[in-house]
Amino acid sequence: MVKEVALVAVVLALASVLGVVWRARNGRFRAAPSTSVAAAGLVVLTPDEVTVPLGARATFLQVSSEVCSACRSTHRVLSAVAAQEPGVVHVELDAAQHLDLVRRLDVLRTPTTFVLAHDGSVVGRMSGATDRRQALAALESCPDVAPAR
Repeated sequence: MVKEVALVAVVLALASVLGVVWRARNGRFRAAPSTSVAAAGLVVLTPDEVTVPLGARATFLQVSSEVCSACRSTHRVLSAVAAQEPGVVHVELDAAQHLDLVRRLDVLRTPTTFVLAHDGSVVGRMSGATDRRQALAALESCPDVAPAR
């Protein structure tokens, strides 16, 4: 009986720690390994791949899925930020309809949002639900993003 209680306590503690770690990482911006276009492996997307003209300052490229509730809240946040920040564009693509891009960008969950510089280079990504504070921090921490015009 004592062993079973101890096992349940350990499992609950482990689940709690994993939950806290997952929640802390959710929506956090991670800069791309290198911001030099000449660097090997840097991903640069064209307006055709993104399906809209790139923003003069930055583009939020959100990869979503139809049955994703966090995708809807992220869409609202990023659309509002794009409307308020000059030169910033937000576009949402359905992962199921853009599988080639999903594979190329190594999308493992939705929503995944990529921050693109004015030239289409991927300068960072956010996975999971994103709030306004995280979206603005992502814009500020992108070294290759051109200044607002």
